[in-house]
Order: sequence, then C-alpha cells, then structure tokens
Amino acid sequence: MGQINYLSITPGERVTHMGGNYYIKHVLDLSTVLVEHETTGKMLRLSIKELAPITDKRDKPLVRDIADIPDDDWKEAERRYAIILPVLQNRGNSDIVTEVSIQNNVSVATLYRWLNRYDQTENKSSLVPALNNRGKGFGRLPEEIEAIIKGSIEDVYLTKQKKSLRKVCLEVIARCKTAKLKPPHANTIRNRINFLSEELKLQFRSGKPAAAEKFEPHKGGFPGADHPLAVVQIDHTKLDILVVDKEHRLPVGRPWITLAMDIHSRVVLGFYISFDPPGALAVGMAICNSILPKEMLLDRLNVTGEWPCYGIMRTIHADNAKEFRGQTLLRACSEYNIQLNWRPVKKPHWGGHIERILGTFLKELHELPGTTFSNPKNRKYYDSGKEAVFTIEELEQWLTTFIINVYHEKIHSGIGQSPIHKWKTGLLGSDTQIAMGIPKRISDERKLRLDFLPFEERTVQEYGVLIDYIYYYHDVLRKWVNSLEPGNLKSKRRRKFIFKRDPRDISVINFFDPDLKEYFPIPYKNTALPPISIWEFNEVIRKLKDQNVQDIDEAKIFQAYQKLKFMEEQAISKKEVAKRNARATKRKHSIATKAVTESVIENRNLKFVPEDQINDLFQSGDIKPFEELEHGTLN
Repeated sequence: MGQINYLSITPGERVTHMGGNYYIKHVLDLSTVLVEHETTGKMLRLSIKELAPITDKRDKPLVRDIADIPDDDWKEAERRYAIILPVLQNRGNSDIVTEVSIQNNVSVATLYRWLNRYDQTENKSSLVPALNNRGKGFGRLPEEIEAIIKGSIEDVYLTKQKKSLRKVCLEVIARCKTAKLKPPHANTIRNRINFLSEELKLQFRSGKPAAAEKFEPHKGGFPGADHPLAVVQIDHTKLDILVVDKEHRLPVGRPWITLAMDIHSRVVLGFYISFDPPGALAVGMAICNSILPKEMLLDRLNVTGEWPCYGIMRTIHADNAKEFRGQTLLRACSEYNIQLNWRPVKKPHWGGHIERILGTFLKELHELPGTTFSNPKNRKYYDSGKEAVFTIEELEQWLTTFIINVYHEKIHSGIGQSPIHKWKTGLLGSDTQIAMGIPKRISDERKLRLDFLPFEERTVQEYGVLIDYIYYYHDVLRKWVNSLEPGNLKSKRRRKFIFKRDPRDISVINFFDPDLKEYFPIPYKNTALPPISIWEFNEVIRKLKDQNVQDIDEAKIFQAYQKLKFMEEQAISKKEVAKRNARATKRKHSIATKAVTESVIENRNLKFVPEDQINDLFQSGDIKPFEELEHGTLN
C-alpha cells in the first residue's frame, strides 16, 4: 500500500474532517461542498480546504525520491504506465483489461497490481520495480561518461542525417574506449534519447519548419486549450522595480519573475520571484506554486480575496529550452504526468498570451515607488534607489493583491469575460461548457516541492557534508559516514547521497535517507552562523572573487557576509543622520527667514525682503543651524 497524495473533490469520495469520516454529496462551488457523515447521515456544508483524504495509518507510505531512481527503473515505470493507460481511461471495462493483457503479454493479475499501486499515489514512481539489492547509485554514471553520451547524441543523433540509435550506441562505446572508460549499457543511452522532447528531435533531424508545422500553434488560437489546466504557459521577465532588504530597507536589486498562466481562462496559476536569472529552479518553483491551493499563501501574505486556481496541468509550454532542460525538471513533470514542451522565444504566432500579461504587470509597476521604468528616458530625473520601499515579500503581497482583486476580475478582451469567471465556468460548467470538475488537491506539499528542487550529490564524512564551502551536520548522518557504494564488494568508491535545499534559506539542507526513504533536515554544523539566502551567498562569493581572495572557505564567506551587513548598517545610519541634519537646517532656515522678514517689514514697512539681507543673519553667526542636535550625534 502507498500514501495517498491527492484529495479528490467529487461526489461519492470519502473524506475526513475533524476526526469524522464523510462522503461528498454535492460540490456547491469552488470552495465548499455538501457532505454526509458515513454513520450518522448528518449533512454538513464544509469548506474544501478543511477536508483531507482518508488514509490507513497501518499502511507504510511508499516514499521514494524521483532523483534516487535509476534510469532503467524509471524507464520501466514509464513503460508500465503506458500499458495501463488504456485501462485508466476506460474504468470498469473488463474487456479492455483482457485486451491490454494479451497485447502486452502481461497477466491480468499483474495489471491489477500495477493499477492498485498507481491508484494509491497517481504518481509514475509508484510503478518503479520493487527495490532490490542493487542499492542507491545503480544506473548512475560518472560525469565523464555522461558528457560522452551527451556529446554523442548531439553529434550523431540530432543531425539531418537521421542516424539510428545503434549508431549513437556505437559512437558512445568508441569514445569511452578511447578515454579508457567502461561503456554504459545500450539501454542507458536509449533512455537519455527518450528523455528528449519530440519537438527537439524533429527540429534537429528534420528542420525547424517541420517542427513548427507539427508543434507550434498558429495565430488566432491555441490547440488543445479547451478547458482549464489543459495548456499552461510559463514565461519570465526582469521586473522594472528596485526592492529593498527587510532589515535596513536599502536597495538590493531588481528581481526576476517566473509566471504561469492558464491559456483557456487566462488566470494566473502561480508565480515565483527571485534574484536568480531564469532557470530550471524558477520554472520548478512556479509549477509548484501553480499546482498548490492558495489558502496558505494568502494567509502568509495577509491578502484578502479568493484565488481558487490550482491543480495539475496537462501540458506546459516553457521558454528557452537550453536553460530549462534539466533531468530534475523533466522527471518531476513526468512523475505528475505533465507534458513539458519547449517553445521558441517570442514567436508571434504563439499568440503572446503570457507576454501580454507580463506587460500589463510591468506597466502597473511603473506607478510604484522604486520603479526603474522600461525606458531610461522616463527615469532621467527619478532616483529609483532613493524611492524604493518594497521588500521582495511586500512586492509578492502587492502582486498577489493585484492579480486576484484586479486582473482576475476585469473583462479580458481576448475571451470577452473576466478570467476568474472563465475559470469557474470551465470547472463547474454552464449551458455551453461541459464541467471539468474541481481539480484534485495535493495533500503532500513538501513532497511536491522537494520533487521539483534540484539536488546535489555528496559523500558523508566525519565532519558531515560540505556543499558550496558550507558544512552541515546532524546525527542522522552518522550511520552513513564513509560508506561505500553498494552492490560491489570490491568497490572502494565513496557512496553519494541526495541533498536538496530551499534557495531562500540555505541554513538547512534536506537529506534523503536511502534506507528509510524519507527526507531529514540537516542544519549548519556551526549553528551560530546566520541564515542566508542563495542570492546573498552568491553575492558574497562574487565580491570575494572580485577581491582576488584565495582559498575561499566557510569562515571567509560569513566574515564577508557580516562585513557587508555592517556596511549596510553604517550606510543606513549615515543616511538617517543626513536626513535629521537636513530637517534641522530647513527648520532653522525657516525660523530665521520668518524672523528677519517680520523684523524688516516692521522697521521699514516693506513687502519684499532681498535674499542677501536674510543671509546676512546666518553669516553673522547669530544663528547656529546645529545647536539643537544632541552631543555626539555626528560621531
């Protein structure tokens, strides 16, 4: 038995609420359902966010990180999924089961066993062959061999000559022998090629026009976007605004936003803001934020309103394939049955839906303090750094408020109605729209986020783990110190383990225990060190390298980090002193001007006082502009 990862919001589904078990009777709207207690028959109106799936506590969850699965096992899981797919699409039809069994030479009992395993999680990883004694690391290749495979695929397979898979395998074997390396199995090479998108294969083997003809939508429409979550576009841009740090409110730079939009309804499903240039991490986090329900996000940001947009999408179109085509992102999307397609940059016949939304957001940002505008001429007399007031969290709050309370509610010219109305109609149905139903809710948010986070592989030493110059340790690592790769008694190669970290706080990493099949948080070994984001860390490293610092280590990094923080504190202190001095000078000047003016008018009965007569009083020394400041203020 495995762990249920979803909450299905459909009539007849068993759910739990406050310790009681219920059946869903009716879906009232996107946020509430009518339920019936399974023993008393009492009917209640409940919020969907208060419900949870029913699980058997005696069952041991089948948890396995997708990065820990060898390539051959993952390929087998995908093969099994392809076999049971017709049965999944024709539930209750025993003839289909028999037909699939005969066609694939798989027993009916095996088919039902696979179906049962898949139903428990609805993840492809549930179909991975049972664990055996090969251990973690089986199927993993040294970086040198991975580079040879990658180069051979590019030089032999992705060419107009359309050479066969056999030719690629032979090329890999030849290059490995030249490098005196053991060649990988042919299936491993085939798996690498199968991970490539069909669009990419067609583009290199038949030409870009052929790929465009088959895969690119044409102007005026987007094929397949006939209901919510059918097609989602993801794009990114650098925001035209400077943000400040939370502690000292000093400018720290312009962040990037990666945004996901549902093509059918034009609603924003999610976004991710960071200081890193676009890449697989940003896309992965934007996908996670899109899939997850938004109640916790709205509570964290203290935003009032509704954002009932979530769920696992069928297809994602993302930009810049070279930046995003990473194994982690590809496998995570496959795990949740998401088809990931790469689209060319700024092709007009794609419709530009998401580009228009990003343009709308950028235009609104130009009205906020700290904007850098899109045209340098517009900021000629505007000091963006001086005016900046938003932290990155406050910018997220503003953007979320704008999305759900303004953008979602306005009539969209492309669909003739508001995005949120189109979304609700697509889910609940209307006279002209067949109801898709409310999307299933992910019940294990932590697993979802970890699946989409890139991973690092490290050995465990007596001191713990070293990642990017920083040491981490916890007692849970002790049993794995200096452990060797399993499966080969003669092997003296150190065993590597999977670690993942949240870019917003790298003071803790997540360690995947290969025996317990569970993640454990591992903190800094030196717990006195302050939390730091990956962006702050990268900035410190950049400054150290600019200063030609040799032998960078943990101590030098955090000394430099503390020095930067001290410099920020000094800068903010000087800025406050300058502001106080300016206010005091202005106040003194105002008092002096008023006194002199009144005196001259009284004595000479004049209505205009020359400026030099006012300045004479300051030059005489009778007024001291800083005489009211406390002693030591300027020290």
